[in-house]
Amino acid sequence: MDSNNLDGGVDAKGMDDLKEPLLKPLDINNKDKRIRTVKFKIGDIECASCATTIESVLGKLDGVKNATVSPIQGQAAVNYIPELITAKKIKEAIEDAGFPVDEFPEQDVAVTQLRIKGMACTSCSESVESALRMIAGVKNAVVGLALEEAKVHFDPSLTDTSCIIQAIEDAGFGADLISSGNDVNKVHLKLEGVNSPEDMSIVQSSLESVEGVNNVEVDFAEKKVTIAYDSNLTGPRSLIHCVEKAGRDLKLYQASLYVPPRRREAEQKHEIQMYRNQFFLSCLFSVPIFFFSMVLPMLPPYGNWLEYKVHNTLTVGMLLRWILCTPVQFIVGRRFYVGSYHALRRRSANMDVLVALGTNVAYFYSVYIAMKALALDKFEGQDFFETSSMLISFILLGKFLEVIAKGKTSDALAKLTDLAPDTAYLLSLDDDGNVISEMEISTQLIQRNDILKIVPGAKVPADGIVVSGQSYVNESMITGEARPIAKRLGDKVIGGTINENGCLQVKATHVGAETALSQIVQLVEAAQLARAPVQKLADQISKFFVPTVVIAAFLTWLGWFILGEFGLYPKHWIPKGMDKFELALQFGISVLVVACPCALGLATPTAVMVATGKGASQGVLIKGGNSLEKAHKVKTVVFDKTGTLTVGKPEVVSAVLFSNYSMEEFCAVATAAEANSEHPIAKSIVEHAKRLLMKFGSTEHVMEAKDFEVHTGAGVRGRVGDKMVLVGNKRLMRDCNVQVRPEVEEYVSENEKLARTCVLVAIDGKVAGSFAVTDPVKPEAVRVISYLHSMSISSIMVTGDNWATAAAIAKEVGIDKVFAETDPLGKADRIKELQLKGLTVAMVGDGINDSPALVAADVGMAIGAGTDVAIEAADIVLMKSNLEDVVTAIHLSRKTMSRIRLNYVWALGYNILGMPIAAGVLFPFTGIRLPPWLAGACMAASSLSVVCSSLLLQSYKKPLHISAKSA
Repeated sequence: MDSNNLDGGVDAKGMDDLKEPLLKPLDINNKDKRIRTVKFKIGDIECASCATTIESVLGKLDGVKNATVSPIQGQAAVNYIPELITAKKIKEAIEDAGFPVDEFPEQDVAVTQLRIKGMACTSCSESVESALRMIAGVKNAVVGLALEEAKVHFDPSLTDTSCIIQAIEDAGFGADLISSGNDVNKVHLKLEGVNSPEDMSIVQSSLESVEGVNNVEVDFAEKKVTIAYDSNLTGPRSLIHCVEKAGRDLKLYQASLYVPPRRREAEQKHEIQMYRNQFFLSCLFSVPIFFFSMVLPMLPPYGNWLEYKVHNTLTVGMLLRWILCTPVQFIVGRRFYVGSYHALRRRSANMDVLVALGTNVAYFYSVYIAMKALALDKFEGQDFFETSSMLISFILLGKFLEVIAKGKTSDALAKLTDLAPDTAYLLSLDDDGNVISEMEISTQLIQRNDILKIVPGAKVPADGIVVSGQSYVNESMITGEARPIAKRLGDKVIGGTINENGCLQVKATHVGAETALSQIVQLVEAAQLARAPVQKLADQISKFFVPTVVIAAFLTWLGWFILGEFGLYPKHWIPKGMDKFELALQFGISVLVVACPCALGLATPTAVMVATGKGASQGVLIKGGNSLEKAHKVKTVVFDKTGTLTVGKPEVVSAVLFSNYSMEEFCAVATAAEANSEHPIAKSIVEHAKRLLMKFGSTEHVMEAKDFEVHTGAGVRGRVGDKMVLVGNKRLMRDCNVQVRPEVEEYVSENEKLARTCVLVAIDGKVAGSFAVTDPVKPEAVRVISYLHSMSISSIMVTGDNWATAAAIAKEVGIDKVFAETDPLGKADRIKELQLKGLTVAMVGDGINDSPALVAADVGMAIGAGTDVAIEAADIVLMKSNLEDVVTAIHLSRKTMSRIRLNYVWALGYNILGMPIAAGVLFPFTGIRLPPWLAGACMAASSLSVVCSSLLLQSYKKPLHISAKSA
């Protein structure tokens, strides 16, 4: 068939079909919330009839709503009802039809992050967690009270984000989606020229056809599209270009970057504004009530008019207080009723229940008094309308101040987020590397491999490698390193840091959510969401706190009422205008409203939020409250040697021959054997050997080692040409039955006494020569070991190096205990031995070979210049290679835990002291009584004081930094 026939054969309906995505997103609408989707990769699909066969087989299955099979992609998308059929049975049906299923999602776990609204205390966060865990398909759910977020891991074949949000709303809380799925990079585009659903479908299908696009979400009403993509394959500028190319003839589409507002900041402002408005509204009524009940009656004759009787004994003052109090109780105080309803419906109780109970008792008792005054011509009674209104006003004031203070706990994180610049200069280069054009673009449009120009004083827009120019870059905002770092060709730069003086051209290597800055922010957010074990105390107390308070309040009222009825206390104790019942009622209400579960719930998470944020700003990344809590118990720190206690850049100081081989041949063989090793010592040998070869004028191509083997902690082995070559320590020689002659032993021992490592090279079973390598000790190592000792923390060194070198380094830095010639698993075993003695052990390391030890330790600390594997295994990541941060991490954790303990003393002590005083324990002896409105003010102040106590951690200073300055 020729192309003309093809063009002519496609009718209008066919054109419409071409505009549709090949695999249409299966519609999971509101008609049937139970429908789930599963996708398979199917093999042996050779034509359209195969696809039709599979669709027919699946269509006959009970529980399968529909199925779409793409013969081109070999992919099937199946809509099914999990109550009737499982994904496994669908897979088996396809295989029974004769088609192999290549990819089956055995454990497909999706992650979603949600903002939770309306949580007041630990009881609330526990209610949300239990509601989430009851959903079928939810694997794990963590709710952070202070962060007001939830992270949910779920099986997408059993549930989805809409069901999760619905469950949270059913529990009485609000929920907004922050992020869904495991997509790292997302871009939001605003569309122009899209005027119909057909236009939107064209744009969607065009975007879905782009390689690297994982998901496309469209919003026709807002003319917006959200694209999740793989930054290795595409980027935002390519996607914008794709949208523009999708237009044809008179249909022209335009796309521009859309930056959604920061939801957390917007919601914090909204919450602050809401509490402020509610507080001012309540004051509008409460202040006049306060004057009418407490001020004017004390100032005759100005308050005499309040005693005028409206009807019977109902006075003007009482009527005005009733009228003004009612809006405060039911309009301003509505939030307490709603909160109580949802709490009681889920069979729990929170602060809202206490406030609603206390204010309702005061209000309705006052209404009862007012009605009796209206009905009887001889009646004396005291109303409590001012108690109800002022109680609500003070609680709202406390909440208003608490929300402001809580917002400041994430200041450090907000500052990190703001480090990224808004714009960048994009360069276009020709084949010779000359600049053709320069364009200012949004940093969100940067793609991998873009060449960016960074002028002096400008921020680096993305992580990358310097391809031209040299300068000094200030990295203090990311790593905490005060001195600017020299950058030249080939050096890495970090997004968010500041270029000091020279002009740099940088090739972007990590963009968007993959940059170091984004990773730090994500790590800190995850840390703030993780719950510290010390939080369990508050969780346990919260379960019985409110019922205990209600019982205590009832017993207080009953006790005082019975004492009054039987005349067991003098009548002059009863304040003027009150009777025995009213006095007892005031004590009962005071107990109800003085108790505060919120302060307990905020004691730990607020301190963890401030500490993790402060740590991040100083180059110490703590992965959650658990790591923070364990770090403060550390009694022993185990240090790796190379790259941790030492600089990690070994240098060869001498090369000696013990055979008839020439130095040139010796260096060539050693270079070939060590070329494939990643160890710092191996790299230093290769560099030194190459320099010697150049000195000898050798231009030969470096030989390649065959049958290359790594002997962990000992060295390498390989065949270079026809020679079997070993490069490593004495242990390797011993293991491979290579004899070490006395002159070699003497050379080795002399160098080891000088804290040098000797690397032996054996050719065909005989030691041919040796390299003496030195790795200088970090200048701060001695001070750090000494300071740890002053903190009652012992230091141990563990290394794969020989005993003599290890002992020399240990002596230099002040470490008494050494484990040498230890392989990676041996390091982990040494740590386990220390733990069996009851010690809490921290491990500080930087390399892949430290990962088992980092995992085995109670607290693993990966030092900044370390590998990704080490960082992944660690509990605490030290951004710099400075050992002072080991002290900072432990010191900060101790400060934080003492602050948490102080918060608990504050919160528990407040409740333990406040409730008896509110119950009237001091009244018989001192006459001191806590009126309900004052008890409410105390309750509000307790939460605020805990948050402010946590905020004091913002002033944390590094201990060694201070001593260094003073010195």
